[in-house]
Amino acid sequence: MTSDETGDHIARNRSAWNRSAAGYVDPGRRNWDAPEPSWGIWSIPESEAHLLPDVDGLDVIELGCGTGYVSAWLARRGARPVGLDLSEHQLATARSLQDEHDLHFPLIHGSAEAVPLAGASFDLAISEYGAAIWCDPYRWIPEAARLLRPGGRLIFLGTAALLVLAMTDSDAEGPATTELRRDYFGMHRLEWDDDESVEFHLNHGDWIRLLRGSGFDVEDLIELRPSAGATTRYPWVTLDWARRWPSEEVWVARRRLPGHE
Repeated sequence: MTSDETGDHIARNRSAWNRSAAGYVDPGRRNWDAPEPSWGIWSIPESEAHLLPDVDGLDVIELGCGTGYVSAWLARRGARPVGLDLSEHQLATARSLQDEHDLHFPLIHGSAEAVPLAGASFDLAISEYGAAIWCDPYRWIPEAARLLRPGGRLIFLGTAALLVLAMTDSDAEGPATTELRRDYFGMHRLEWDDDESVEFHLNHGDWIRLLRGSGFDVEDLIELRPSAGATTRYPWVTLDWARRWPSEEVWVARRRLPGHE
């Protein structure tokens, strides 16, 4: 499958995130202050999720860094992160939080579909939402492969395919139900009735074929389950739903070594 997308999603997503950036200042600060990483809309602690490898000494690119808290977590664990984001307002927050915490790493304004950095420069590429759902996977996955050294790892977290099928078309309609509202086959671009942003989601078979075709070996698919007491500020899924079915999933893949094609 190839994308015939014209690129209008880049301008639309930049505009959407610039408009909403102010609402992510306080959550960003809380995440910068957090004693350990916590992931996704349910803030599942790293001690439960076990998403990160040993990153000490690794060169890391965060694709869609937002306020930069994931890169900050990685820097504190000894990594050398670079954060990239489409929204200049989100990056302004990230720079402010870098100053507050006296923890600085490079921040780049740009799209994960065309990163202005040399290939084979990183040991790990990571995205918590960010590129994982707001960039066209048929563009950003090959770009992530280009950026990684052989043997480098890609980790990305986004909305689970099953939740995408069950979500309503707008927040006003309420959270996801037990009804499947969308087709599983042919998943790719998704637009919402009450939001200018454009999301991208694939079914599991298409993810595997894309990753393998881009030079990755799939190592894991982690379907996150929040704890019984978890809370979220997002309205599109309830805790009861997310305890019964996966609301978020994490793909882990490794850049294939030469001679192992």
